[in-house]
Amino acid sequence: MNEHLHQIALGVTDLQAAADFYSTVLNLQEVKRFESPGLVFFTLSETRLLLEQAADPRPGSSVLYFEVDSIDEQYRRLSSVGVTFSSPPHLIHVDSAGDFGAPGSEEWMAFFTDPDGNHLAIVERRPSSSA
Repeated sequence: MNEHLHQIALGVTDLQAAADFYSTVLNLQEVKRFESPGLVFFTLSETRLLLEQAADPRPGSSVLYFEVDSIDEQYRRLSSVGVTFSSPPHLIHVDSAGDFGAPGSEEWMAFFTDPDGNHLAIVERRPSSSA
């Protein structure tokens, strides 16, 4: 099996509001839109994000984690445009064994939702603060 995530699909009630959120607030590049049947594709490096018009989407069934260079900077930027976070950036995991990167590196996250209640997070991997 290829270890590449090809696409993530999220159901949304208002395709335009969701597309605006992902393009304007999160600065993702729209790749293609199909008004009928109600699909918008974005590019996330090598992964596609598909927003799909749905009468009854199931928010919370997936979480998208966006890697950022500076979680504090992105937290301030997103907060300034009206995004409400469940908590400020905080330490989630210290990778002591180096399973996901450099041994001792830290993973910091902050969680928020899009207009349909889909769960999103910004993530930064940092060198150990105890070094």
